[in-house]
Amino acid sequence: MAPRFRCITLDVPGSGLSGPAPASPAAASDAIGRFIDRLDLRDVTLAVHDTGGWATMAAVGAERSRAERVSRVVAVNTFGWSPRGVLRLALLFMGSTVIRELTVWTGFLAWGSATRFGVGRHFDRATKRAWRRCLRPHSQRRFLHHMFAGAAKDRATSQAAERGIAALADRPTMTVFGRFGDYFLFRRGWRRIRPAMTDVTVPWGLHFPQSDNPALVARTIIEWRRNASAAEPTNAAATSATRSALSEKK
Repeated sequence: MAPRFRCITLDVPGSGLSGPAPASPAAASDAIGRFIDRLDLRDVTLAVHDTGGWATMAAVGAERSRAERVSRVVAVNTFGWSPRGVLRLALLFMGSTVIRELTVWTGFLAWGSATRFGVGRHFDRATKRAWRRCLRPHSQRRFLHHMFAGAAKDRATSQAAERGIAALADRPTMTVFGRFGDYFLFRRGWRRIRPAMTDVTVPWGLHFPQSDNPALVARTIIEWRRNASAAEPTNAAATSATRSALSEKK
């Protein structure tokens, strides 16, 4: 997509190539918001994944002017509402001290994330080694688990995320899921608040559909962005419908 668009990625503090920092959803959301503001980004197509989508929606919801900078949303196997039910239990389980330290010291998730069951379906050996090398520090391995626990417990960030989704109710929205990756029924949640959204399923895709078939996902986003039209719900009516659906989810 880079030849056609200005593509910008962010490693929030404590993750990726960013320096060590306390990991929390609030800190991640704040960093995303400041990133958008500092670069003065406009006409943004947000492409978000997993808890990153939830934190990004919270960043939009924390400052009203940020919604004006966003023109479209691509939600890749993600959510943007308060976790409930099985999702919340799963986040609490994966964010628990026992599971966190078990995966940190065994390196199981770091290893598995570089396989075809994670982001590594199209990685060669050198790329897999580089990926795992970045996840060697224990602080990097703990980051994700802190995000899981925080997503389950941080009510203020969840409320900000729901405000962010409501503020973007009239923006064209695309969801992307792997055929076998929507185990928390996120698609159903998005359909409830975005009835006219564009929905994409990646054949044989799992949790990282953007890595399972990057060419398909990129091509689909490019075509969708070019052809996005008034088929999406608009303005006040869309905002009202979204807020109503979020209220029902509570």
